[in-house]
Amino acid sequence: MRWSQAFIPTLREDPADAEAASHRLLVRGGFVRQLMAGVYSLLPLGRRVRTKVMRIIREEMEAIGAQEFVLPELHPAELWRRTGRYEVMADVLLTLEDHRGGELVLGPTHEEVFTLLAAELTSYRELPQLWYQIQTKFRDEPRPKSGLLRTREFTMKDSYSFDLDEEGLDRQFRAHYDAYVRIFRRLGLPAIPVVASSGAMGGSGSVEFMVPAAAGEDDVAHCPSCGYAANVERATSTLPAVEDGEGPAAPEAFPTPGVRTIADLEEFPGGAPADRQIKTLVYFLDGRATLVLLRGDHALQEQKLRDATGAVEVRPARPEEIRTLLGADAGSLGAVGVEDVPIIADLALRGRRNLVTGANVDDTHLRGVDVERDVAVSRWEDLRAVRAGEACPDCGAPLEVFRAIEAGHIFKLGTRYAEALGATVLDVDGKQVPLVMGSYGIGVERNLATIVEVHHDDKGIVWPVSVAPYEAVVTIVKVDDTDSWETGKRIYEELEALGVEVIVDDRDERPGVKFNDAELVGIPFRVTVGPRGLAEGVVELTTRATGEREELTVAEAATHVARLVEEGRRSE
Repeated sequence: MRWSQAFIPTLREDPADAEAASHRLLVRGGFVRQLMAGVYSLLPLGRRVRTKVMRIIREEMEAIGAQEFVLPELHPAELWRRTGRYEVMADVLLTLEDHRGGELVLGPTHEEVFTLLAAELTSYRELPQLWYQIQTKFRDEPRPKSGLLRTREFTMKDSYSFDLDEEGLDRQFRAHYDAYVRIFRRLGLPAIPVVASSGAMGGSGSVEFMVPAAAGEDDVAHCPSCGYAANVERATSTLPAVEDGEGPAAPEAFPTPGVRTIADLEEFPGGAPADRQIKTLVYFLDGRATLVLLRGDHALQEQKLRDATGAVEVRPARPEEIRTLLGADAGSLGAVGVEDVPIIADLALRGRRNLVTGANVDDTHLRGVDVERDVAVSRWEDLRAVRAGEACPDCGAPLEVFRAIEAGHIFKLGTRYAEALGATVLDVDGKQVPLVMGSYGIGVERNLATIVEVHHDDKGIVWPVSVAPYEAVVTIVKVDDTDSWETGKRIYEELEALGVEVIVDDRDERPGVKFNDAELVGIPFRVTVGPRGLAEGVVELTTRATGEREELTVAEAATHVARLVEEGRRSE
């Protein structure tokens, strides 16, 4: 390919709305263009990288015995109603009506459709089955951002396993776990497997593969000492033991004028430090008012509340709802004496006494509260958000918490979808049993962008060889110099013959423009051909990842570069 004939619309300036490095560089490098919020066109360079990402994914899926399908993007809404996800995922489902008034869903994922196909299985002898596709998905993201990291239309590899029992699911889950480790290694991504919430997918457990990056939208708690890792939606830690001491025989009210927050009460005369306060939050869970209690210095992890209760609709109460329910404003709330309202308390409050909380009277608090004596707790759950520096639950070392991008997610679904859609087989005893399922996803464009988040510098993208749009570029400094043109063309043709994916920069541009574009686009190896070097019989090789330069004879240039490219491929 000649650069002069290729569509590579590089830009000198960053796009004004770019938040993430990948967004900025993929636009500037001529890989993508935005059509509207959360919807992008992939230009030729972007398509080449995407194809390589999908090739790696396909190879690893087929290595564990997966069979590829192509399923419809249009689904009947009724199918989603049968599994309950039409309501659960209502906030992201893109829906429409056909001309006959039929309700349709643009598929955000394909558990329902694959399960419907699996209903054709009849016997345990046909199991296990492992099916996958690489397909367009649609999600009505309320806040699409960061370029390809969060979009409304994207490509996903989604695979589904079908087994007779949990033991079979465990094998399929482990096979996917290992395959994902290989995929991310080949993509050049330092992905960390972490325990995660299953969210709207449901099931008994899931693992996310998280790549540390400032542009990430998830927080991961990780122990550098023993390797414990979990999304903060599931993470736990070990808290130091607390000695409360004896308190009064019953809670005592005291005035707290102007106190509206935990911090206010810390500073108020006769108040209490945050770790000796009870924080009372009012939430509506599927329409029912519920009190949520935490230690004053702890924050609620809302996904833990969702997972613990199974609630579909979870929202904080509005100020007027709080006053109607408890008779006071948010700064003076408590659970002492509250009846007929479910109370969910965080485990860190269990056994605590002599604490301070609101009295449900404005500008008044209670001291000497014994949680188990004075509060009618309905259930105890792990609800708090883990913080950096807290003790690892496995080894006790300090945890670190960092931002990360979710590059992949694997789920143990169990029988939820099979039961809803009638996917059963006869077991060895001739009994009809539901299929046991797993679901496993990787976002293609998200991984493409994540590679850029990990591999870039102040000059542009630094693609790993495994996914680079071109593996080498031959840059002809002066295209009107006959010797330079002929030599560059010959090296380009030799590289092609050696199987290297190469582009020749034959544009009539200043050398600086060509060099800057090659660095911005991120091509791993650049061979520079110019009159000055050719006068001494050499060309210059620049390695993008390291910036190292070396002179090569014209005769050895192509074979040397081809060898480096092959080494880069093998490092997958």
